[in-house]
This record gives sequence, structure tokens and C-alpha cells, in this order.
Amino acid sequence: MSDAVSSGGTAPGSPESRRIVLLRHAKADWPQVSDHERPLADRGRMDASTAGRRMADSGIALDLALCSTASRTRETWKLAVHELPHRPKTVYEERLYDASLGELIALLNETPDEVNDLLVIGHNPGMHALADALTGKAEGDALARMTQTGFPTAALAVVGFTGTWKSVEHGVGTLLEFWAPHA
Repeated sequence: MSDAVSSGGTAPGSPESRRIVLLRHAKADWPQVSDHERPLADRGRMDASTAGRRMADSGIALDLALCSTASRTRETWKLAVHELPHRPKTVYEERLYDASLGELIALLNETPDEVNDLLVIGHNPGMHALADALTGKAEGDALARMTQTGFPTAALAVVGFTGTWKSVEHGVGTLLEFWAPHA
């Protein structure tokens, strides 16, 4: 990932610099179960681990992970987190499943201010809508890549912003990086 993503910290007296990593669950299977209980497909299990390695390579030290309670998101996180050098505190959040854009922003606004780097593992169309809504600008070709590919399974978007979590709203951030396993 870019240097802007991997460099952390802020100067004394400056507003707090934060990052939100949005991870869409990996490719799910379609067995005869409820949508909430759908497991990952074989490709999804491989892609979840790859996404975890990508996050590890970014150098972002995640403070907190919010994960939807759906089977496919929990399984994605279980496989991805094994690739990280540090396991952040994880909260399984029912409200992430089938959340609207407004509900997702409200969840971000509830994040404690001691959290600098947050991971959200969720579903589309929410993850794509959230990345799009938060992004007021982008670095390099990240926005072009996200626009071209959409937000496929196991995709990651890193959005940076300055301020408190209560200040998160439309256009507050910069899309620092966008990555998808098969793009």
C-alpha cells in the first residue's frame, strides 16, 4: 500500500489522524441456508487470507475491528486476522448486516476516540456506498480503480480523515488505497 497509508502518527498538537479500513466479506457460497448463515466458498477462503496479508503489508496497526454477525463476514475475519501481526479487539456487530449508509455512518460515529485505525467487515452495497460517501478526494489512482471494479468480494478500501469519530460524515476523508484480489 502507499506510503500515505503506512505512515502513522500525528505531530504534537495537531488534530488526530485516523483511518477506516473497509473490507467486504470474501466470496460466499449459496447452499440452502438463510442469507445470514451463508458460508464462504473455496475461492472466498483463499481471498480472505490474501486480504489479511494485504492488510498486514499495509503496516496499519488496527485498534478495533467491527464485524457483521453473518457467517461469511465472521469467516472472512477469522481467516484474515491470522495474517496480521497483531489481533485488534473485535466486536461482532449485528447492525452491520444489511445496514444502510446512514446506519453505517452512525456506527462509525459511536467509535471511541482512543481508536485511531478501525476495520469494518461488512457487506455490499453498504461497504461500497460508505467508501464512496466518505471520500472527498483520493490519492493516486485509488478512486479510478474503485470506480472501475466496483467493490468486489474481499476488496479493501482505506479512508483517512482528521478529527473525531463523531465528525465522520459525507466527504470527510481521503481514499488512500483501494485493493481487490482479482482486479
